[in-house]
Amino acid sequence: MTRTERDPVTIKVIRRMAARGEPFACLTCYDATTARWLERAGVHVLLVGDTAAEVILGFKRTIDMPLEIAISLTAAVKRGAPNTLVMADMPFMSYQADEAEAIRNAGRFMTQGLADVVKIEADASFAPLVAKMTRAGVPVCAHVGSKPQQAGVTGGYTGAGRTDEAAAQILHDAHTLEQAGAVMLLVEAVPAPLAQRLVAASKVPVIGIGAGESTHGQVLVLQDLMGMTDTPPVFATPMAQLGRVIEETAARWVSRVAQRTSTAPEPRVVEPSPRAPDPAPRP
Repeated sequence: MTRTERDPVTIKVIRRMAARGEPFACLTCYDATTARWLERAGVHVLLVGDTAAEVILGFKRTIDMPLEIAISLTAAVKRGAPNTLVMADMPFMSYQADEAEAIRNAGRFMTQGLADVVKIEADASFAPLVAKMTRAGVPVCAHVGSKPQQAGVTGGYTGAGRTDEAAAQILHDAHTLEQAGAVMLLVEAVPAPLAQRLVAASKVPVIGIGAGESTHGQVLVLQDLMGMTDTPPVFATPMAQLGRVIEETAARWVSRVAQRTSTAPEPRVVEPSPRAPDPAPRP
């Protein structure tokens, strides 16, 4: 098996991993080239999130994600990572206004967008929609807890489940959506003990973000993980500083163009070979 080949990751695979207690890794992704590298790295699930509105399109809110672009980006990611489970984030107002329209849009993500799963931010009131999507053949991941598409109502991005009443509501939402047919749950920005209770009460895989370590899977925005955002959320510790690498590499390119040496090979830094150890003295 070559580095670029692996068995396809499907919903069945994710279910088996969750049942075995084997954590699975998720990241957001928005283009085919990055998707190819993330698949080679072994990432199990790629979420084409509406965070693309911010990190790709330059908006300040996720709710500005256009439906047509979201579908196109989802297809690009699947083409780049054909053996990875690709989840499409349904944008704001692509599923809230009308159930028939929601099902049609979800179907477009499955056909035009090549998605394996669609994700919607939901509470228990969305259970009838989840049931209809499931009946139509659309696998749904229900996003509970903190919901970025509700930031206009809450006055900004906030945590969730901080009171007993709020925690009980999230548990109720998750159970109701699972009973309606959701194949996965995603819980965001809730206290770790609440996420642990949710996992214990669920029969489907649970993905967490900012919800402690008990969930079956963990997801982060790729740009936060790679050190490409100036102010990542508190639960996203960068594991690289790719932003600085891009900046420094581009600055070198600017310098080489200014010196008219852009077509010359980049000077290579040759590391000295380690010195062979001295032979052991003869007895």
